[in-house]
Amino acid sequence: MSSHDEKSRITNSLATTVVHAGLDKAQQGRAFSQGPAFASTFHLSGEVENGHHQYARFHNPTWDSLEQALAELEEGASLVFPSGMAAGAAVMTSFVESGDTIMLQSDGYYATRAYAEAFLSKFGVTIKAVPTLELINQDYSTVKLVFVESPSNPLLDVIDIAALAEKAHASGCLLAIDNTTLTPLGQQPLKLGADISMCSDTKALNGHSDVVFGHVATKNQELYEAMLLWRKLSGNIPGPMETWLVHRGLATLDMRLERMTNNAQILAEWLEQHPKVKMTRYPGLNNDPSHRLATQQMSHFGFIISFDLGNKKNADQFLANSKLIFEATSFGGVHTMAERRARWGTDQVSEGLIRLSVGCENVEDLKQDLSQALELVSS
Repeated sequence: MSSHDEKSRITNSLATTVVHAGLDKAQQGRAFSQGPAFASTFHLSGEVENGHHQYARFHNPTWDSLEQALAELEEGASLVFPSGMAAGAAVMTSFVESGDTIMLQSDGYYATRAYAEAFLSKFGVTIKAVPTLELINQDYSTVKLVFVESPSNPLLDVIDIAALAEKAHASGCLLAIDNTTLTPLGQQPLKLGADISMCSDTKALNGHSDVVFGHVATKNQELYEAMLLWRKLSGNIPGPMETWLVHRGLATLDMRLERMTNNAQILAEWLEQHPKVKMTRYPGLNNDPSHRLATQQMSHFGFIISFDLGNKKNADQFLANSKLIFEATSFGGVHTMAERRARWGTDQVSEGLIRLSVGCENVEDLKQDLSQALELVSS
């Protein structure tokens, strides 16, 4: 019996699994986790056999450990990539052919849509983009792949993954879920019926704003082999140091998410009542449009809050006067971060919309900082 099998018999929660995931059986005098394997090639004599490490574009022992860890969390075979976009590109590129149609969100993560429109369309792939809340009503009879982010970024709309999977599969369509905002600890796309779960591990899964990374997971062996081959031949491979850092960050994911999501719930309820906030979106709010579905398929409501201050001037004043909040374009780190999303010109949102990624600070300190920054907003 393997070490993983032995642990799985006594592990009843992801909170425990995430601490032990991907680690070898304890050995006398050895570290709990072996360091990164820095190698471009490996000793390989005689005939090539499956399972041997051969060349670093094909395999790396450090990848193996993290991929095993992610497989334990996702409950599907996993592959690691050097960024979330590399993982997303593998999903959209490795098994889609000329003449196929991919359906994406018009109000989801912009770079996913931009990649498909800028590159895949050149090779005869049709890209169809529709709003998140209209995805469930679409005709999938001519669609090869639907790739959905739920909750959507930045407005946090939630799609019924199980219902979408059933409808897509009835038409022979594949469903991939971008699970970045929740991670496998917040939502289990494969259990809900998705064919592929994808995550930008740059964000909360690593959680320390120091690594760019991504992964995919699937129970479908054919899809797994296609994405594995794409990674091998395209060279979209992560470095061993980055891989090791993500595995190290993974161990604290449950603890970080507990603090971050608890903070987010408190702050969302507070922001909803603030007179200078025009609108607050957070799936944990009882009156949020996403609340019912989020309660059904998510194990927490996430750490992202979007709120509207009405215009660019107000949003800029808020960000300039915040003391604890880093103005940055990423999310999911231990530090609280925020940005005015309209500054990129890629999201169809209000000029005053703030995306707030709530971190691990003391919630009363964060509330005090939000309060003083909002007091300095002119209107």
